[in-house]
Amino acid sequence: MKRVWLRWLASVLVLAGLLLWLDLATLARQWQQLQWGYLGLALLVSVVQVLLSAWRWRFTAGSLGLVLPWRLAISDYYLASFGNQVLPGGVLGDAWRADRHRRRSGRAGPAWRAVIIERASGQLVVAVLSLPVLLALLGPTVLWPAGLILAVILGLGCFARGWPPLQTLITDSRLALFSDGRWPLQLGLSVLIVTSYGVVFALVGLGLGSDAGFGQLMLLALPALLAMLVPLSVAGWGWRETGSALAWTAIGLSANEGVAVSITYGAVIFLASLPGAVVWLLSPGPR
Repeated sequence: MKRVWLRWLASVLVLAGLLLWLDLATLARQWQQLQWGYLGLALLVSVVQVLLSAWRWRFTAGSLGLVLPWRLAISDYYLASFGNQVLPGGVLGDAWRADRHRRRSGRAGPAWRAVIIERASGQLVVAVLSLPVLLALLGPTVLWPAGLILAVILGLGCFARGWPPLQTLITDSRLALFSDGRWPLQLGLSVLIVTSYGVVFALVGLGLGSDAGFGQLMLLALPALLAMLVPLSVAGWGWRETGSALAWTAIGLSANEGVAVSITYGAVIFLASLPGAVVWLLSPGPR
């Protein structure tokens, strides 16, 4: 329970500190010029995003010998998206869909590993695509924290390489991502999904009258998406806005605009996840 409150508190404090630093009157003027048609388009793109994500999950689960019907893959992905929006840490919704698949399939290990592999592969693509953008924005200094994070991951991997659950996860990851020519589809789906994140972000930016163009907004989405991976938050709030403020400032644009776009993007992805609340309310038995 303490960890839950800590994550809520972290998001609130980071966002509040950022808003105190910014010009709230400028933020208000930014929102006053909102063009709702762009937000409608962003919500439509989010539907495609969920369909692609459900396809990736279904394909990954099938690679591990699990049956996951399309209807359940889509409804449970919406449920997971809603859970990730309202629960701390950004991964509890994914744990929710993994547990539901475990109960339906009766195969706990593969069901959980399918979700872990599907989620981790997508985040890896976000990180890889973000690195060139961060290099362009911040210069070579970004290589130090990136190298440190990589070293920690490799160190933990070497330390735990004899741990049976990790060995099973590595084996299943090779099976789901690389065996039988699976990698082109896996990579293609992940790139398309990350691209859809960028499209939604860019449409929100255009809807707010951003000075950045569509392509530039898509690139600026990457630092925001990367910041959302910080686990000490709820749905990335606070950290996403901080990442956007820094990215906008780095290219000579207004931090107020970046934060306005990021906050509106957060509201859009919350609205896009609401079908998951309907799935939750209509789910029979244990949820």
